Amino acid sequence: MATTPRRRGVVGGGAQDSSFVPPLLYAVFGSSNNLAVGTVAAASLLLASIIETEVPPEENPQLYLQLFYTAAFFTGVFQTALGVFRLGLIVDFLSRSTITGFMGGTAAIIIMQQLKGMLGMKHFTPKTDLISVMRSIFHYRHEWKWQSAVLGICFLLLLLSSKHLRKKRPNLFWVSAIAPFMVVVIGGIFAFLVKGNEHGIPIVGDLKKGINPLSISQLTFTDKHVNTAVKAGFLSGILALAEGIAVGRSLALIKNEQIDGNKEMVAFGIMNIAGSFTSCYLTTGPFSKSAVNFHAGCRTPMSNVVMSVCIMLVLLFLAPLFKYTPLVALSSIIVVAMIGLIKVKEFCHLYRVDKFDFCICMVAFIGVIFFTMVIGLSASVGLSVIRALLHVARPKTCKLGSIAGGELFRDVRHYPNARNIPNVLVLQLGSPIYFVNAGYLRERILRWVEDEENASKLDGQDLQYVVLDLGGVTSIDNTGIGMLVEVHKSLDRKGIRIALTNPRLEVTEKLVLSGYIKDIIGEEWVFLTVKDAITACRYALQRSRSKEDGEV
Repeated sequence: MATTPRRRGVVGGGAQDSSFVPPLLYAVFGSSNNLAVGTVAAASLLLASIIETEVPPEENPQLYLQLFYTAAFFTGVFQTALGVFRLGLIVDFLSRSTITGFMGGTAAIIIMQQLKGMLGMKHFTPKTDLISVMRSIFHYRHEWKWQSAVLGICFLLLLLSSKHLRKKRPNLFWVSAIAPFMVVVIGGIFAFLVKGNEHGIPIVGDLKKGINPLSISQLTFTDKHVNTAVKAGFLSGILALAEGIAVGRSLALIKNEQIDGNKEMVAFGIMNIAGSFTSCYLTTGPFSKSAVNFHAGCRTPMSNVVMSVCIMLVLLFLAPLFKYTPLVALSSIIVVAMIGLIKVKEFCHLYRVDKFDFCICMVAFIGVIFFTMVIGLSASVGLSVIRALLHVARPKTCKLGSIAGGELFRDVRHYPNARNIPNVLVLQLGSPIYFVNAGYLRERILRWVEDEENASKLDGQDLQYVVLDLGGVTSIDNTGIGMLVEVHKSLDRKGIRIALTNPRLEVTEKLVLSGYIKDIIGEEWVFLTVKDAITACRYALQRSRSKEDGEV
């Protein structure tokens, strides 16, 4: 459910806690089949902390509420702009390792947060890290209600049994799908009959009927407060966008689906702009609600339409009936949904396959649990970016040898039986050549040449040709071209000629425009395959030797 700020709650204000507009818009503009839109605790707390410093809710609740709507408007504008300018590429920085760790860590902290409802507590920390949560639990241990805990365990057993039944009898999937609803109904009836609120079972409480009023007239753009709204909207928008896309991609990964980052940004932006007009504050893809949606068996974004219609009907007719819903019932539903999203087997798989990916995963997992979701996600993404930069700055180069009678050329380290070509060194470059790696590649090529010269002298031969296989070089900049010029000059002083093979069209165009091919190495020393280059080198070497023999 997309929410509006509550009076004197975490985010202060005054209206009902639901709107049916954002889910409808996401169903039209969104790309995720699994995401259920609504608010998130982290972004709500961030909004509250920024706005409260400027306008305390006790002093001016109306302005406080208006700043929430205005911040949602600026969030929507910011997110829509990112999508329109196609900056969805930031989704690509959320690797599978990052998503797995973030998903597991977020599931863990949400489970910890539900201990408040499971134990029937009234006071709880707004922080999400493990230490703060555990400190809060034991600090307020006098508020523990054994009745709530017993009822929560019963609900957990019921929900887990329905999931187990679904695995054993797939044709009874509907039992698992309706189990959360049955928990709410059974819990509400039980709490009503035993007067749970008076016997250690906290309930939701009074819910007012009616649809949220329009709030477009409440947006405030006065010079005094607009900076606060912009700051709150920008920072919370980044957090909400990162979490929403990460959650959507996490769930899509489980089903082997894809989401469009640009469409998600536009969808979130439109939702928040429309939400700011209809008494809603920041809306994104909350992890807990999306997990419940996912495990209920959603298949298309139409689940948001169904949710929206249900919210509207509840607001209009049924809201008072949920007064007796035990908070422990809601906590139990969320806990069971979260348990399935901590992928221990995936952690073990990453550890076996790639230790660095495992580290990226654990940074996200531990960062989320012990710090915040923002820190965990940011640290993991940062580590992934560093890894990508290292791959670009330190690209792989390898020496090729001939196999299968000289028809194929492969890395000599991977194929010990690959033969060296007399008087010729074949090197393969496998990365875009940019300013960040040009110096490294120059050093690597010259080092390969030096090692090959020493090895050739031991065999009584001289290195006379270096063949550079550029098939893996997708692009090259001016610094990269300069590097090739420097290598050519260094080798030319030693009497060694360079040949190029299989350059891509983009690379060839730049080499031609720079004059490297025509003026430096010569057009006759660019070949389609390594085999053609080797044949040309042997022919030129034979002609050179025949000429020397004739002069003698």
